[in-house]
Amino acid sequence: MKTERLRELTREELLQKRRDIDQELFNLRLRRSLQPADNPLLLRTLRREFARIVTILHEDETGIRPLGTGKKILE
Repeated sequence: MKTERLRELTREELLQKRRDIDQELFNLRLRRSLQPADNPLLLRTLRREFARIVTILHEDETGIRPLGTGKKILE
């Protein structure tokens, strides 16, 4: 997900997304230790998205950049 889209989400939505990605990363690492990965780039993509979310949450906590109101923008 693009950073602009992540910034539009509310804090609760970001926290839920972070939990989901963290769980998926755990499962991928576990599967990778048992067998070769089906999509090795997925692990890198998820790690980067997790880092983006953590950064956006930190920016909100420190007041650098406030989060969005959660309004969905039409695509």
